[in-house]
Amino acid sequence: MKQLLYLSIMLLSSLDLCGQTSYSGFIGTNPIELVTDIFSDGDARAIYANSIIDEPIVINGELKQGKLTLFEEDSSGKITATLTFNNYNPANYQLNGIWNDKNSGKQQPIILTKNFDIDFGEGHEWEHREIIQSVSLKNAYFKLVISKSKDDFYAKVSGVKIFEKKTDRLLQQFEVECQLWGLNNINIGDFNFDGISDFSVFEQSYTGPNTSSLYFLFNPLNGKYFKSSFEGTSLDFDQEKKRIYEHNQCCAGRSHTNSEYEVVDNAMVLVKRTCYEWDEKIEDVIEVKCD
Repeated sequence: MKQLLYLSIMLLSSLDLCGQTSYSGFIGTNPIELVTDIFSDGDARAIYANSIIDEPIVINGELKQGKLTLFEEDSSGKITATLTFNNYNPANYQLNGIWNDKNSGKQQPIILTKNFDIDFGEGHEWEHREIIQSVSLKNAYFKLVISKSKDDFYAKVSGVKIFEKKTDRLLQQFEVECQLWGLNNINIGDFNFDGISDFSVFEQSYTGPNTSSLYFLFNPLNGKYFKSSFEGTSLDFDQEKKRIYEHNQCCAGRSHTNSEYEVVDNAMVLVKRTCYEWDEKIEDVIEVKCD
């Protein structure tokens, strides 16, 4: 449900002001990488990571009257620090600001240089640009590999890289073909219910609220991830019941299919499926026989 809500928000904010932009530089003497995604209404999404520790930190905020303010929060949602950039211009290759610790009042200068823009529009062509993601594993972090052909209006995710934290050693790499989804293409979860974290890559949004993702499971025997056979529309994973639920709707909500799966040998096995169609007489959906 959270993913579907985020989809609705993203669709309402689909007019992007400057797209995703990657910067690198310093907060004080600490080397960092920063990725921003700023929308036409001033809503600002961003991630930064200390390049030594490699722990991504979400710092959302706003762009208002040329001033970009990003907020760093603790696990309870309390603001612990702000990153402020006056006279922000996405076209500039130099980005200067101030990092302010809300508890101590300590301030440090931010000096960044633009690496690249994830631009859009026909005629632009590039490949293998990498941006950090907002989630990470205990000892590893993710980067998307993004490419764009000149015939496509939007860039696409062409790969995923997994790096070891602190050493930046490449652990694994996967080729994918997915829709670029803000700064949150990757999600962490236990998708096969074995108690070990897996990860997914947002694949595509469809008509209405339907979405799909690619699921990568961890193999404890070799310590590597592998692309699973999991597939379906808007999958939801119930950790308590150890069931996977799929919901597919079409025709402006007039048709719904709900499916329940169990996981057997890292494969989805159908347990039951129910289908519903809109009934004009009662003006509601009724259960029907699935095709």
